[in-house]
Amino acid sequence: MPLTRAIGLMSGTSMDGVDVALIETDGQAIVHQGATSFRPYGVADRKLLRAALAEAVRITDRNQRPEVVAACEAMVTRRHAEAVERFLTATNQTPESIDIIGFHGQTVIHRPKQRLTVQIGDGEALAARLGITVAYDFRAADVGAGGEGAPVVPVYHRALIEAARVEGPVAFLNIGGVANVTYVDDGSDPVACDTGPGNALLDDLMQARTGRQMDRNGRTAAKGRVDETILAALLDHPYFDLPPPKSLDRNAFSGASVGSLGLEDAAATLTAFTAASVARILPKLPRMPGELIVCGGGARNPVLLRELAARVPCRVTTASDRCWSVDAMEAQAFAYLAARTLRGLPITFPGTTGVPRPMPGGVVAHPPHRESRAAVA
Repeated sequence: MPLTRAIGLMSGTSMDGVDVALIETDGQAIVHQGATSFRPYGVADRKLLRAALAEAVRITDRNQRPEVVAACEAMVTRRHAEAVERFLTATNQTPESIDIIGFHGQTVIHRPKQRLTVQIGDGEALAARLGITVAYDFRAADVGAGGEGAPVVPVYHRALIEAARVEGPVAFLNIGGVANVTYVDDGSDPVACDTGPGNALLDDLMQARTGRQMDRNGRTAAKGRVDETILAALLDHPYFDLPPPKSLDRNAFSGASVGSLGLEDAAATLTAFTAASVARILPKLPRMPGELIVCGGGARNPVLLRELAARVPCRVTTASDRCWSVDAMEAQAFAYLAARTLRGLPITFPGTTGVPRPMPGGVVAHPPHRESRAAVA
């Protein structure tokens, strides 16, 4: 069977922009990583995204699109289309050379206990504009079957480990707006869950107090001191006592408890909170991993990496240490999930989302007058 050439798109809970990544894969253990790119959101885009998140709390049906959310969905779709068009031009490729696009969209609400998860982005419109088959809405089938709907990338983490023939157990830690961990052991289905806040609380703090998007390179936190009393109170949350699988909405935690602290101490405390919440989940995994491989935006924060190394009982490395992409791994994962969707393979598992059985997922949108090259091969 020929390999699927897939582009993955990811706009995560950090809301900084659109990651684009190309892979070739059989949807199982063969993964050839290709070019990557990033298209940042503009100031107006991020303002609209934050407004949509605030309005989305009123959504009770996954098909609802209140006015601001509808406007944001149109913007998200346009920005993803532009990101792909620029990528294809920059890499000298044509739409006909791509079998499928994995389009995650932008999560605006995630309440799996209410069987509700919404990722805005119009997959049909994206397919029509680009002339490429698109797989989208990856979480809905899992949530509809009683799963958490997140995280959905662990099957890709397993593929990377198997392709590299790394001996387990190991764990991936993806630190975006929300942090999630994937446990991989030899020959077993992955185990996964959201660990707690990733960069979201720290990003919100920096935005509110400085107007900056993030604590770049941990410079602000590096000048502060962790308030251990506030940290202990943050960790005294019932979520951290639950075993995997489990998942979070971006706004499940609040940074209000550091409101009395100066900026630097508040940043240091929230950075420590992210690391400490990771340490809380590791003993709940089937076995203690020998290595924690960090990817996502948090892998660029040396202060956060130091906090992790000080708090977890295993070796801490980054994806780049194994020549994997720190920044584009989630986009690659959605390319991989699209390839699996095209082939009818499961993308979520009982150990990753709590779904009753391995579940396929994703909706496939074909552009007018074109079928997927992989589907007819």
